[in-house]
Amino acid sequence: MAVRNCRDLVVWQKAMKLAEEIYALSAGFPPDERFALTNQIRRAVVSIPSNVAEGEGRSSKQDFRRFLNIAMGSLREVETQLELAIRLRYASNENAKISLDLADEVGRMLRGLAKSLEAQD
Repeated sequence: MAVRNCRDLVVWQKAMKLAEEIYALSAGFPPDERFALTNQIRRAVVSIPSNVAEGEGRSSKQDFRRFLNIAMGSLREVETQLELAIRLRYASNENAKISLDLADEVGRMLRGLAKSLEAQD
């Protein structure tokens, strides 16, 4: 199946699922974190599918790869912020596992798509 838009990309779909999971998980963070860690992790996770979408919409594979790299950076932010939430006991290892597993999968997919685009040059 040819890619008609970003919604056809499995990596975009998985990144959207990760965003949903992070929003649900961070809803349980303490109220005084609303403008700190809660806001930061949500902004970072939204950036992942957003950058995949923006890159897919660009006219060159080089631009697409650049946006995939930005998405990867945002993914690393999310992973770090999840780890911090666990250390601060805002989330348990068990509660964060789904998000961490999804983050790992999204990371593999981002790297694979970037390599695929590079191979096409």
